[in-house]
Amino acid sequence: MNTTDPLNTFAQIHFMFSIEIKKEDGFEKIILKDNNSLTVAAILPECGAILHAFEAEKNNERINVIDSYPSKKEFEEHAESGGFLGSKLSPFVCRLRNGSYHFAGKNYKIDGFYLKQHAIHGILYRKPFLVTAQNINDNLASVTMKYEYGAEDKGYPFYYDCIVTWQLEKQNLLTVVTECINKDTVAIPMQDGWHPYFKLGDQAGELQLQFQSKEILEFDDDLLPTKKLIQYDAFNSLKKIGDTSFDNCFTLNRKAAQPLCVLRNAGKKIQIEITPGISYPYLQIYIPPHRQSIAIENLSGAPDAFNNKMGVLILEPGNSVMFKKSYKIVLH
Repeated sequence: MNTTDPLNTFAQIHFMFSIEIKKEDGFEKIILKDNNSLTVAAILPECGAILHAFEAEKNNERINVIDSYPSKKEFEEHAESGGFLGSKLSPFVCRLRNGSYHFAGKNYKIDGFYLKQHAIHGILYRKPFLVTAQNINDNLASVTMKYEYGAEDKGYPFYYDCIVTWQLEKQNLLTVVTECINKDTVAIPMQDGWHPYFKLGDQAGELQLQFQSKEILEFDDDLLPTKKLIQYDAFNSLKKIGDTSFDNCFTLNRKAAQPLCVLRNAGKKIQIEITPGISYPYLQIYIPPHRQSIAIENLSGAPDAFNNKMGVLILEPGNSVMFKKSYKIVLH
């Protein structure tokens, strides 16, 4: 069953999955629900299409693995200072050196948010997406939303559509697909990524982590790549994070078995499995100073790719590119 009515709710339809529109804490939430397992995913179209919650039930306890803003007011006032929780990273990811780049014979400088002297985390993270379709049946619930970027930032004076689909399936599986379509008359540079923070009930140091990396990107003092790759396999098998600090980017080993990243709370017997498609060959990991959560960011290219060319895509007029990844909650 499909609809283009963003206010339509399918909660009353007797499928195994349902969709509910809920106003809460100032947010308008799109809630995808598995009516059998009671697993839910809450999406915020008005706040950059971000994932607000991903909850499963264990022993009559609700477990939300996503760290997000508690209210719309908090998002509006602290989207940046709060850590860009869950943000969509588009059309560039992480840091862009001095907010500047050279493309097709011209120099550009981003107007967007800066951390010190560098622009960070793209342009769309605050943009309101418009819900364009919903779908439910006995196997899934999904919602599709779109933002039509119209050259709002003089440092990225191009036109493109960003279309995001969140899809909840059985066995606590949540997939997100992003499609970017060049609506301009010229080629445009493009990257894509997400900035979710995960929490599993304990401080980050108490959790176990595994990710299948090949190399770590050497960063300079401004956390920008030098383009040097260093062999790295410290977390290729599951191990306790302990006092390890992360604010790093890694290349993923596509030859390893999926999932390519696992975060586990062994004591509470819960883990999140992250399965990126081939469109996300880079993994950025960050633990904030409070160490209550951990950001695990799938990226199509490296930080500052508009300058260093490590994963920048050149999208021709009328062409599109798709990015896909999945999250799965596993309860032991």
